[in-house]
Amino acid sequence: MNSVIYLLLRRLRWPLITLIVVYAISITGFVLIPGMDDKGQPWQMGFFHAFYFVSFMGSTIGFGEIPYAFTDAQRYWAMLTIYVTVIAWLYGIGTMLAILQDQAFSRMRARQRFRNAVKAIQEPFYLICGYGVTGSLLVNKLASRGIQAVVVDINQQRIDDLLTDTLPMAVPALCADACEPDILTDAGLLKQHCIGVVALTNSDEVNLAVAIASKLLATHTPVISRAESQAINDNLASFGTEHIVNPFESFAEYLAMAIHSPYKHLVYDWLVNPRHRPAKIGAHQVQGTWVICGYGRMGQALHRYLGAHQVDMVVIDEDPAKFGMMDDMVLGLGTEAVTLQEARIAQAVGVVAGTANDANNLSILMTARMLNPELITVARQNQRYNERVFQAACPDYVMEPAWIIANKIMLLIKTPLLLDFLRQMGGQSDVWAQQLIERMREVVDDQELDSWSLTIDQQEAPAIMTALTDRQSVPLGVLQVDPRQRLDALKAFPLMIKRSNGLMLLPTTDTLLQEGDVILFCGRYRASALMQWTAGNYNVLRYVRDGFDGASGYVWRWLSKSYRERKQISHEIK
Repeated sequence: MNSVIYLLLRRLRWPLITLIVVYAISITGFVLIPGMDDKGQPWQMGFFHAFYFVSFMGSTIGFGEIPYAFTDAQRYWAMLTIYVTVIAWLYGIGTMLAILQDQAFSRMRARQRFRNAVKAIQEPFYLICGYGVTGSLLVNKLASRGIQAVVVDINQQRIDDLLTDTLPMAVPALCADACEPDILTDAGLLKQHCIGVVALTNSDEVNLAVAIASKLLATHTPVISRAESQAINDNLASFGTEHIVNPFESFAEYLAMAIHSPYKHLVYDWLVNPRHRPAKIGAHQVQGTWVICGYGRMGQALHRYLGAHQVDMVVIDEDPAKFGMMDDMVLGLGTEAVTLQEARIAQAVGVVAGTANDANNLSILMTARMLNPELITVARQNQRYNERVFQAACPDYVMEPAWIIANKIMLLIKTPLLLDFLRQMGGQSDVWAQQLIERMREVVDDQELDSWSLTIDQQEAPAIMTALTDRQSVPLGVLQVDPRQRLDALKAFPLMIKRSNGLMLLPTTDTLLQEGDVILFCGRYRASALMQWTAGNYNVLRYVRDGFDGASGYVWRWLSKSYRERKQISHEIK
């Protein structure tokens, strides 16, 4: 606020000086010019009356001559000061209006409002740098889950779009360059409530600058950064960036999994992607030759990942310099039937339209399907506004960078333990994954599958901690019971337990819980709240475990514990 006031006063310096001088001269003139009272005696106006008269005269209110009628000399002076004071006020007001319309002053006021809004946040929040397609998706996902966000973007139109969005919570936003450390500081980087920085701008260099500044200014704050080039990816990794999201690498890994382990791919898809694919997709034939049209960032990533699994590929690109020493290559765009035929599209099992041009990608899909209707089609969607066109084209897989990045970051934010599960799944067979998919399908069918974690500690599971402290055994199955009716099961099941001594995949219901356990669940999102109710309320926990619904105070628990101990001693004596 001090900077705003300072700028305002500096811009109004000459208008204020002008007003002060005009008022001083006007008041002095009325004090010096002799007047006459109501009895015809000489009378001299005091400073108070002079200031009062000039004040309402200068604002053109016109209350009349006070306290007595003016002489001709006073009226001449009044006429002169009327014009001078009005001109001075017009000068001051005009300067004020010009300042209020000045873009620099508006930006300063916006920054001050933004700074105050960030200071008022008293809950954990994420600092989002970049409010493009990916940033807007992520902020909407965070807001829908009640997670606070703060946004910085260099494009004023995007900030205006955010401020007019109907989000369930207010999101402070500022139009500024996130590269500047002062901007990051104003956005709350150094606040204890800032639990993460997410760099999502369209420039890898800007994302790198944000990550470096965040790591230097707030060492312990996790950083998630977008990177679309391998050089920036390696640079970010070199100084300890916690999570680096490359949409092309992520999709290449995703498609490679679909080809060599289709059911593992479905498990991954159901857990990571809210718009997951139907379970029957796993039965599709994906083994064979793949035609990749476009050897840019996406094509090169696909070539690495598919090549690692010995997948046969034919690459089409119009720039031979990208190929290097590759054997199977065809020069062209892939939009022409001749080029696709040269790439043996009739014998291929799938085609990837991965160029940077949406129109070309759609053309490739349509031409390839005419030549081979049985193809599995993969399309890269570069622009969000083309979503309806791509939906009409009905490709089997759509590579949309914004959705991939947003889903991956939401995964990192809401369920970090899920990454450990996905890594552990890599060591399992595809038959194991097929059985897991069937179990998931029984829980949610083809609806959205959610995932969450629960830590057995005093903060998240006080009721279970109380039972463990009283040396009571608490099986994992109690968290899968509906606390409203213990004969019903919740639409959820555990995927993994993380303990100090390792990870346990797909634990059974009779697994006994221990202090410090972190349990990963999947199922309907509503089940998570019911689980938290069981874990946090001792009455509910005892009801779902023992079927007993009664008092649960300290005295009652002590009496119950003493009774159990006496009963155990009596049993041992017998």
